[in-house]
Amino acid sequence: MPGGLERACHCCVSKIASNACFIFLLFAFLVLLMSMAFTGMKFLEDCPIQPLIPLYLLVGGIVGTLKVSLLLYDSTSMRRLLSKSVVIDDDDDDEYPWRQNAHKYYVHLILSLFLFLWFILGNYWVFSVYLPDFIPPFQQLQDYCKKTLYIFAVGVLVLSHAVLVLLALCSSCVYLCSRWSFALDED
Repeated sequence: MPGGLERACHCCVSKIASNACFIFLLFAFLVLLMSMAFTGMKFLEDCPIQPLIPLYLLVGGIVGTLKVSLLLYDSTSMRRLLSKSVVIDDDDDDEYPWRQNAHKYYVHLILSLFLFLWFILGNYWVFSVYLPDFIPPFQQLQDYCKKTLYIFAVGVLVLSHAVLVLLALCSSCVYLCSRWSFALDED
């Protein structure tokens, strides 16, 4: 059964990675991540109440851009591999492309873990000063945050939460369908 599950996962990932809609979504995320990096860099000194908010956007945008660029490269490689119509043999070690490139898997894993931890830190930094003063007060010049920067950071976090919930729901559906399919195969 583990071999069948691995084959099913390979088939699913191959179909998704070779889909033009998936590539379009990756390009849309790439634009968002680049705008995060640009916004963080532009407003680096404009949030003295929490100076880590622009840093969150800058670093998250740069590392996220690297991650999505690698995903785009892997996706185009998968499309090229599938366009060659490679016949898969059951006893072949080259059956699954990620076995050949284990180092890419670890790079994706490390980048994903870093981005997840950075996301958690970003939530803390942004929401710990929820709705700061957007105009610098005369007495305390350190108690404000530029409105564009803060609203953009909140928007990025809300969008990230929505995508995570959507991914969790889709993963649950795929899991339940695969369990149902394997239960039917055993009968």
